[in-house]
Amino acid sequence: MIGAILGDIIGSTRELKNVKSEDFELFPTGSHFTDDSVMSVAVAEKLLRNSEVSSRKAYAMWFKQYYKRFPNAGYGQMFSAWAENDTFSVQKSYGNGAAMRVTAIGYAFQELKPMLREVEASCYYTHNNKEALTGAQAVATAVFLARKQEDKESIRKYIEEKYKYRFKKLDDIRASYVFDSRTSYSIPPALEAFFESNSYERAIRKAISIGGDSDTIACIAGGIAEAYYKEIPKEILDKGSRYIDVGFKSIIREFMDKYGGD
Repeated sequence: MIGAILGDIIGSTRELKNVKSEDFELFPTGSHFTDDSVMSVAVAEKLLRNSEVSSRKAYAMWFKQYYKRFPNAGYGQMFSAWAENDTFSVQKSYGNGAAMRVTAIGYAFQELKPMLREVEASCYYTHNNKEALTGAQAVATAVFLARKQEDKESIRKYIEEKYKYRFKKLDDIRASYVFDSRTSYSIPPALEAFFESNSYERAIRKAISIGGDSDTIACIAGGIAEAYYKEIPKEILDKGSRYIDVGFKSIIREFMDKYGGD
């Protein structure tokens, strides 16, 4: 899951200053982790501390706790309002916030069905919406299948058939692609960036090259790419690690020891 967090950090300065090329500096001044990383680690810690399957309330509690620890990480207004409320109301957001944080779930299960139930639990309080759930399950499924070393075409075909996504080449959408955090708009290009890549770094560069919600698109592509390629270039890992919270590193190491990862 370190691949997802590094993708988030690399994309953090590009969200408001999009690039439309794969040629850019990976860690310019101002690089930082965002809410994508915060919530990804929250999911990982929930899986470590509350391992019972489909525990909706546990996810809500971890999300609220992490929000309080990192209140300025760049959350959407709807999520912030929910997290700051003492009640456990159910939100019906169709945003990509549910999909951006599920990489760890794709690692933590050996079978698809219980994994998909866990994704549903992670969505319940914040993204109780079919579109958001579909995107989150598609991302977690891609991580799961990539980790199992399914070939890319098999992963693409499975996602297309199960989740009814239709993928377009990045070259065909780059010029007109704009910022929109809606799940159905941002998740297919994130997966396509992985499908078109030949390495972890290339997946990240392709994800960011279309513009839009760059940190989230790169976070998702990076999580899948790490699962598939099994390695991250040392230079990227070394530089990116400087921007990762010390507490995050501890959870990531513990998660990798328990569930695997490189």
